Amino acid sequence: MSPVIKKWMFCLCVFLQLAALERQIFDFLGFQWAPILGNFLQIIVVILGLFGTIQFRPRYIVVYTVWTALWVTWNVFIICFYLEVGGLSKETDLMTFNISMHRSWWREHGPGCIRRVVRPSAPGILDDYSYVSVTGCIIDFQYLEVIHSAIQILLSLIGFVYACYVISIFMEEEDSFDFIGGLDTYSYRQPPQEHVELKPVKPVGRSK
Repeated sequence: MSPVIKKWMFCLCVFLQLAALERQIFDFLGFQWAPILGNFLQIIVVILGLFGTIQFRPRYIVVYTVWTALWVTWNVFIICFYLEVGGLSKETDLMTFNISMHRSWWREHGPGCIRRVVRPSAPGILDDYSYVSVTGCIIDFQYLEVIHSAIQILLSLIGFVYACYVISIFMEEEDSFDFIGGLDTYSYRQPPQEHVELKPVKPVGRSK
């Protein structure tokens, strides 16, 4: 494989890793367990695809290609979730596996957001109970999540096309090696020779 192809594949994997790591950090801050699991698998599979490209392992790249299709589907679902398409609601605990009431970290810490803790003044409410008021956000948190997912989809589609291209190159190289006997180990074998029975030869006596 050409070093240029490996270089471009390496650069693409670096961008994918940086995007996944950035998203993983903010999902951890928001305790979004479903996206955290997805980001972790994305990081592992991208490393696997890069290893397959460098070490000439087409099967690893096939795994990366299949996972990329699933990753794009997952990000489309996240976009639908935060835009509340198809009966989905961003106010549910789906992203936390229904084990907590945490929401996206961007909900309270988005660009321009002012977070204020408001103590309830009504009687009968515990003193340690409070409300969080968020105002002044330049972009709502759901649109930030949509932007993150859209970036992941764009990079993944580029990676999918490039992975298919790398697989086709591997297949062409394997076919050419097979044609010239480069990978065909049987081409080096000589046809079996017939067994020849050896018999002792009597020495011819000298004439007197």
